[in-house]
Amino acid sequence: MKLNLLSCDATRPDKRAIAKCIEEISLSIGASLSNELTDILLEGDAVDIEVKDKNSGSALRALRKLDIDYEILE
Repeated sequence: MKLNLLSCDATRPDKRAIAKCIEEISLSIGASLSNELTDILLEGDAVDIEVKDKNSGSALRALRKLDIDYEILE
């Protein structure tokens, strides 16, 4: 499943938690790339990631918990 992470609406976003979440739910994103994607997301640009299908429900819950707006692409 492909997701487009649109923005983070948290008052004080936790960069480390967001980066760890992206790394854990995605198919092929490592720690350094997840940190870069987190910076891009917090600057206001959208980020595309591919999520493991078996983790899709928990991945969406984790993103909502971090106040990250997303849209499902596939």
